[in-house]
Amino acid sequence: MTHPILAAQLFTVRDYLKTTADFSDTLKKVKAIGYTAVQVSGIGPISDEDVKAVLDDTGLTCCITHVRSPWPWVDVDAIIAQHKLWNCKNIAIGAMPTSYRSDEEGFLRFAAEANQIGQKIHEAGLTFSYHNHSFEFVRFGGRTGLELLYAETDPRYMKAELDTYWVQHGGGDPALWIKKMKDRMPVVHLKDMAFLDGTQVMAEIGTGNLNWPSIIEACKDANVEWYAVEQDICRRHPLECLKISYDYLKSLGLW
Repeated sequence: MTHPILAAQLFTVRDYLKTTADFSDTLKKVKAIGYTAVQVSGIGPISDEDVKAVLDDTGLTCCITHVRSPWPWVDVDAIIAQHKLWNCKNIAIGAMPTSYRSDEEGFLRFAAEANQIGQKIHEAGLTFSYHNHSFEFVRFGGRTGLELLYAETDPRYMKAELDTYWVQHGGGDPALWIKKMKDRMPVVHLKDMAFLDGTQVMAEIGTGNLNWPSIIEACKDANVEWYAVEQDICRRHPLECLKISYDYLKSLGLW
């Protein structure tokens, strides 16, 4: 069992990451909440060197990223070099491009490309992960698209960055899916789901309806190292959302 570490997915505060100065100021506030790690995602046109300098200055670890390059990634060597500069071991893609999603053939094509790119990343000593939404829960015969992706890729070359909200949104069981990915998921996305005015909405951890004790226990059993808190849509200031989620998770024994 690994020692879990709470991280803030910076996509949550993307509106406050447009410049290097904003990036620095926001990361200091994230650190003040109690987070010791971040997922670099949703930032403005900030140089790799400036990202590195701010991470060093704040003492925050970059545990994973979402790479924004067009898929399939062409200059994988540059992506690897960027992550080594940031001392970040884990690389992820935020979603399968829409052009792959219409049928089983597209899912299989993405899996083949991901396996190839992930092998190169693995050989460089890093990991490549896939972040799901709910569209991957479409069924192709007896299996979902998400099951297909993990069945058709090598566990060494494509790992999981499961998102609890989107698994639930797709009709899956977050805790069960986390258990399926045992030893294949360095980072999990924690996001709660509430019901407001007849609609499913994203919520701060502990304020919605997901079964967090079950999810956290599954994460521990699956040897997840980093627990990244994310809230794509916030109904209060995003930093306040991150703090509410942090305080709840801390009450469950995480830090």
